[in-house]
Amino acid sequence: MPMPRASVEGSGRPLPRLADLEKPDDQPAPQAGRPAPLMLEHHVLKSLLGAWALAACSPEETAAVEEHLGECGGCAEEALRLREAVGLLHPPESLDLDPGLRTRVLESCLERRPPRIPVPEWAAPYDAETARLDALLQDIGDAEWHAPVRLRWFAGDDTASRRTTVAGVIAHLLSVDGLVAVARGLDDPLGDVTADGPTPAARTEAYWRASHFPPTRSVRPPWREQTHAIVRTVSFTGGTSGKLGVPYGDFELPLHDAMLDRAFECWVHAEDIAEAVDYPYEPPAPRHLHGMIDLAARMLPSALAARRRAGLASPGRTRHLVPAGEPGRSLRLEIEGLGGGEWLIPLDSPGAVGSAEHEVAHVALDGVEFCRLAAGHVSPRDAAAGQVGDRDAIKDVLYAAASLSRM
Repeated sequence: MPMPRASVEGSGRPLPRLADLEKPDDQPAPQAGRPAPLMLEHHVLKSLLGAWALAACSPEETAAVEEHLGECGGCAEEALRLREAVGLLHPPESLDLDPGLRTRVLESCLERRPPRIPVPEWAAPYDAETARLDALLQDIGDAEWHAPVRLRWFAGDDTASRRTTVAGVIAHLLSVDGLVAVARGLDDPLGDVTADGPTPAARTEAYWRASHFPPTRSVRPPWREQTHAIVRTVSFTGGTSGKLGVPYGDFELPLHDAMLDRAFECWVHAEDIAEAVDYPYEPPAPRHLHGMIDLAARMLPSALAARRRAGLASPGRTRHLVPAGEPGRSLRLEIEGLGGGEWLIPLDSPGAVGSAEHEVAHVALDGVEFCRLAAGHVSPRDAAAGQVGDRDAIKDVLYAAASLSRM
């Protein structure tokens, strides 16, 4: 039975904004625009208190409940408790985990108990980037695996691209990571599929052709297992296998550099996927990003030489070749921000040594911008660079950086 109103007021507990809800007998009729209260029974009004506390009632129901609260002490007390409970509810928060959470948790765990077989420092970027991409893939829905993605790279003096899907990108990573897997004695993800060569593009096209249907989310488990197997295997061998070569078709990389290269491509394609599914994605940790930039800087002299042999050098650029180990004309590459540093790039021969005394040009680039240039996602013409010195040398280095990209 409803408690008399006087007993509620005599308890000393304030009513929930009831002063505004009281309506003396001589109060005029509701103003225009304010809904007239519904004539509802007590048990119906009591059942609406929860919805009223959450502001989920219709205007007519709200007016009826508020009219009733001015007359019924029991319901007024219940309304007070419900309003207080609503105030304890937290606002909705994103369920997306902080991308750096895994790294922090692992570092905390390893400080307490070092792993019996630690991941080598040179393999840590690959371990981190594959884990970050795997976390992204775990969050996307079935339909998003078919979201269109355009792979981009630089060929000759212009950009190139290939259309695929999110699942197709993971199939691409699975195929190319297989070069490292095979070099370490693991199974080739292509199996019996015959590729038109050992290049990353040829292996990817062969894998796509061999699929009876376009790749789906089912490609994630084999890619994930292969990344774990690669990290596990190189961790067992440690630094003894660093000089082992991993063939890429046109060139070969030592295992240490190949692991950095795979980490770099994993990050670049993770950004492609994140853009396709509208998901935020951060650059790698600064120490990992520095290693990727360092690898690209060390590959620039060979890329310059390859462009010169292909006739892509500007007229008058080729001078006398500098003997291996000797200083020659150099460009100072200054990388700012994350993973930054300075590198002296020899211009006249891949075997020459960069020399500050023979510096003819200076280029400054943001670290992430330089990586996107090396990935073929930024044209050399559009690279936002601070440039001083020999214009031909600067153009050569920017185009050589873009030529490092591939599908």
